[in-house]
Amino acid sequence: MFTYNTKGTCSRQIIFDVDGEGCIHNVKFIGGCSGNLQGISRLVEGKKLAEVSETLKGIKCRNNTSCPDQLANAVRAYLERETKVTAP
Repeated sequence: MFTYNTKGTCSRQIIFDVDGEGCIHNVKFIGGCSGNLQGISRLVEGKKLAEVSETLKGIKCRNNTSCPDQLANAVRAYLERETKVTAP
């Protein structure tokens, strides 16, 4: 499970799992617009991390970001962490 604290959005936190194939699962937003965020969670379920990041990055709502944009940031943070952990 990976936890990301959002910045500039109504949601405060994003939690998700990643399987061994690099696909995202069980996305949960803490706070924010429940219906919209449940929809985003279902739409990204089982998608490759790179696809989620590329599709959602740059979507703007307020504060020059959005919940989808923050999910893209969370995915990038996860990938950066995993790269550092596995690097020699």
